[in-house]
Amino acid sequence: MESGQWADDIKKALENNDRALAVKIIQENLDKENNTPINIAVTGESGSGKSTFVNAFRGINTGDEGAAPTGPVETTTQATPYPHPNYPNVTLWDLPGIGTPRFPADNYLKLVEFERFVFFIIISADRFRENNVKLAKEIQRMKKKFYFVRSKIDNNLRDEERCQRSKFNAERTLQQIRDNCIQEEERQQHRAA
Repeated sequence: MESGQWADDIKKALENNDRALAVKIIQENLDKENNTPINIAVTGESGSGKSTFVNAFRGINTGDEGAAPTGPVETTTQATPYPHPNYPNVTLWDLPGIGTPRFPADNYLKLVEFERFVFFIIISADRFRENNVKLAKEIQRMKKKFYFVRSKIDNNLRDEERCQRSKFNAERTLQQIRDNCIQEEERQQHRAA
């Protein structure tokens, strides 16, 4: 039932003082929405922390049963679904890293069947890179949504603290990282326009 149609049906039920029918219509539509499959792609370069993010998002540890495998070498070699334990209609897809010998950037979108996902999370361990830009542009071209997530920030903080010592300010460093991410996103928005 179209959302406009069920809104009209609710209105009609309420006008006829049939609250039970109105509640039934609302509940049926909420149940339908709650059961709609949501496939979220977690993508980015190899080694950026995609699998670790999938595990954290699902509230499990790397060593737990059903966890996405992680490691110091490429571990994700095919798009792998991981259902969310608390939201059965939500599935996170751990995608192979873009720009590897197995998944070169030029063929990546086709190889991982990019168009099948409704939402994307682009993971980057460092700065916004060319492959992240390619992913963001393709997602925008498909008129879909994405979030850019910067991982491994704890490493950046440790490196900055080691370099700056007494002048180190964690909040300032985090703000620099946030500002840089926003500037890069805005730069990409202007290029796309």
